[in-house]
Amino acid sequence: MRKVRDYDAELKALNDKARSLKAKRVEQLGQLVAATGADALDAETIAGVLLDAIGSKDASAKEAWRLKGAAFFQRRGRKGGSDTAVNGSGVQTEPGGNTPGGCGETANE
Repeated sequence: MRKVRDYDAELKALNDKARSLKAKRVEQLGQLVAATGADALDAETIAGVLLDAIGSKDASAKEAWRLKGAAFFQRRGRKGGSDTAVNGSGVQTEPGGNTPGGCGETANE
């Protein structure tokens, strides 16, 4: 006899997992803001900068930003200690905005 699946329990577990992942992402983005020193800016300024970055059509500017970010994470990773959590968050949760392997490249800036 086949085992009856509890779809409600499975759906609840998936929703809980999604909620947990979203909360972790929000926390990691907050850590990124603090690690870069952007927490010294007001929320409106940070929002404006991010909106300009999203709306930018300049591929060379986006690539320059990506390289600068990759260099930032490489510097943070070498320091070790508590900075590794921020390094991991940017690398693991931000792949949509980066090209594959983006954080493994070096930048001479």
